[in-house]
Amino acid sequence: MADIVQRYAIPPQHFWLHGPRSGRPVEFDAATGIWNVYGYPEVHEILGDPATFSSDTMRVIPKHLMPEAEEFSMEGFITQIDPPEHGKLRKLVSSAFTRKVVADLEPRIAALTHELLDAAAERGRFELVTDLAYPLPVIVIAELLGVPSSDRALFKQWADALFERDNKLSLTEQPEDRDTEAVLKPWKEMSGYLAAHAAERRARPRADLLTKLVEAEVDGERLPDDQVVNFAIVLLLAGHITTTMLLGNTVLCLDAFPEQQDRVRADRSTVPAVIEESLRYFTPFAALARTTMRETELGGVTIPADQLVMGWLGPANRDPRQFPDPGAFDPGRDPNPHLAFGRGIHFCLGAPLARLEGRVALDILLDRLDPLRADADQPVEFIPTPTMTGVRRLPLLWPPS
Repeated sequence: MADIVQRYAIPPQHFWLHGPRSGRPVEFDAATGIWNVYGYPEVHEILGDPATFSSDTMRVIPKHLMPEAEEFSMEGFITQIDPPEHGKLRKLVSSAFTRKVVADLEPRIAALTHELLDAAAERGRFELVTDLAYPLPVIVIAELLGVPSSDRALFKQWADALFERDNKLSLTEQPEDRDTEAVLKPWKEMSGYLAAHAAERRARPRADLLTKLVEAEVDGERLPDDQVVNFAIVLLLAGHITTTMLLGNTVLCLDAFPEQQDRVRADRSTVPAVIEESLRYFTPFAALARTTMRETELGGVTIPADQLVMGWLGPANRDPRQFPDPGAFDPGRDPNPHLAFGRGIHFCLGAPLARLEGRVALDILLDRLDPLRADADQPVEFIPTPTMTGVRRLPLLWPPS
């Protein structure tokens, strides 16, 4: 573990990657006012009990710590909504992610992967995130949603501004360098962009997800404009960020463990297992926030009502109570019940698509790059956000030697 941390200069905020942690599975951090949950069974319980652990986290965050929240509506952010409204909204787009719909995308994903690798070959250099792991899923989700994939530079600009921050969440003090306008700007731009496309769909419907949202009805009523836009924001952002991190992290694992790369090259049927172990080993979304609706006991600790609880999926996926030798990258784990895509009613809607994109792209990468190796002369860079585990820059040897 220490060798990997040093080799890739993994930042200290990704503490669960630096080796086994000591301490209890549930701890209160007085400095931030947040309850941190690190154990697998405890996080498993949180995700499976939305009645006790609500997704509406904004209700406990003091307004003075997040003044920008008053500038935009949270209506339609499905990740922040509890039952029964959550189930109604999720049903609206679930048909877009059925097994058949996702499976039918495989030829398009394969064609895009080859196109992107061909472009990298012409340039004579290959940086995994910029050249493949980012554009591939963003093109796919943009085409599903019905917005121009050619605008993907805009999408990345917004995503980076919103997510790539190294600030630690706190309920007790506002970060000194917090720039409210810098937070608001990407939200406003993205909302305006998607609102314009939604308005165009009302006039000229198409066979895409945005039209489905515009025309959808809940309890006999059309969704308000802000719900349509916010729902579209979630789909656009979540629809590519997870796959970008998944693919980057999986390639990093195969660079770190060349013996596993040799095994998967010899038996391509193991590609899905490699991806699942990557999801456990380098969990992309390393933490999910919830709030307690009542006093509850978790991991032998009593948590009062109306508390912010951070369920750490990354550490939970390395809990030795659930995973023997958790610091080992072992695609042969069976079963491998990791929590990388969540659990319960908020289980990642796009998980089948992310898995398909990862499988198809990795299989083609193994065909076209032998070996898959990070360029030792160029540093690997990680996303600085503490709750997100992913490479934002991973130069690979090209052509492979």
